[in-house]
Amino acid sequence: MLSGTSALLGAIAAVEREQGQAVLATVVKVEGSAYRRPGARMLIPLYGGTVGTISGGCLESEVAKKAWWLTDSGEPVIRRYSTATQDDDDDQDAALTFGLGCNGTVHVLLQRHSAEKPLAVLELLRQVRERGRAGVQATVISSYRNARVRVGDHLLLYPDGSERARLLDPALDAQVRAAMAETLARERSTLRSYRDARGDVEVFCEYLAPQRRLVIFGAGHDAQPLVHMAKLLDWHVTAVDGRAHFARAERFPEADAVLQVDTGSPYALQALTDGALVAVMSHSYSQDRHWLGAVLQGTPVYVGQLGPRERTERLLGEIRAQGGELTALQRLHYPIGLDIGGDTPESVATAILAEMTAALNQRDGGMLKHRQAAIHATTPQDCSEIEPATRLSAS
Repeated sequence: MLSGTSALLGAIAAVEREQGQAVLATVVKVEGSAYRRPGARMLIPLYGGTVGTISGGCLESEVAKKAWWLTDSGEPVIRRYSTATQDDDDDQDAALTFGLGCNGTVHVLLQRHSAEKPLAVLELLRQVRERGRAGVQATVISSYRNARVRVGDHLLLYPDGSERARLLDPALDAQVRAAMAETLARERSTLRSYRDARGDVEVFCEYLAPQRRLVIFGAGHDAQPLVHMAKLLDWHVTAVDGRAHFARAERFPEADAVLQVDTGSPYALQALTDGALVAVMSHSYSQDRHWLGAVLQGTPVYVGQLGPRERTERLLGEIRAQGGELTALQRLHYPIGLDIGGDTPESVATAILAEMTAALNQRDGGMLKHRQAAIHATTPQDCSEIEPATRLSAS
């Protein structure tokens, strides 16, 4: 079963095959508390169910019910949804209130998609997925009356470095392109506000990350739930083992690749493990020494070794004795996983994926009841002045 971006792209492909239409709902701004962060997407086909989520389940039905009516003109629109306890504002443009008590406001961009008028961001998502490299989309999410840019206007930065589309205001176009380059370098989405004498234009610079990759060295029984759970996270998963009776595709039907690799041969999987999350769990001392020693000489984003601490330290001692620079040693976690006390393959897989997710998000993986700060970091915001010699407004 597909999830995340994979499910979204699959649903879009189905709509296009049938020459159908859909509305794409994208969270572009969050104020206060919200379940999903900017960049969350949901596809609303003309026929059939929705795909994806933009909240914890409280907004989807309302958005799907009105998306087609709200976009009847064919133009992109922004809709605000409040999760506050009550709404004291009778203004017809005020956010719809759901009375959940979460005290947040979610801004959702609604856009029509069809074969005749395809959304450019969907092609960008496809290329990011296919090439395994990041891209950036900058979208105008608010503007002022008679400005030369409108809600939904956008710029695209593709994985090959090419740029598509342009904004009608040259000064704003140049500043947004610079912001996109910064977004790509920092690997983090940002909200940008640009101001001139007439008002503000707000732009969501969205970092579109490539699919996370997980490489599991060891294709035993405990690797099976790990593969399954990682696919629920929409990760690309490869299982590797030196033993042919373990490294069989039928044992891992959800894996993207299952490789049988002889540990007696020189390590040739550097391109696979560099930039990936790696779990070493073959339950074979000689295999673990081979895989761990090779991976630690590369640039994985995370390395975890299954087994007791003493066993891993013995492995490291033998690996150091073989020579070579262990550049990834600071990213090694052993024993792998968070301390949740489970001992079944499923609970071990849960502990492993929880620690990997925490490491990716630079968290310690503790209980949320002990966390004093907000659960989610806010999307960085930046405000810039437009050069005095230029104007955003139409003449």
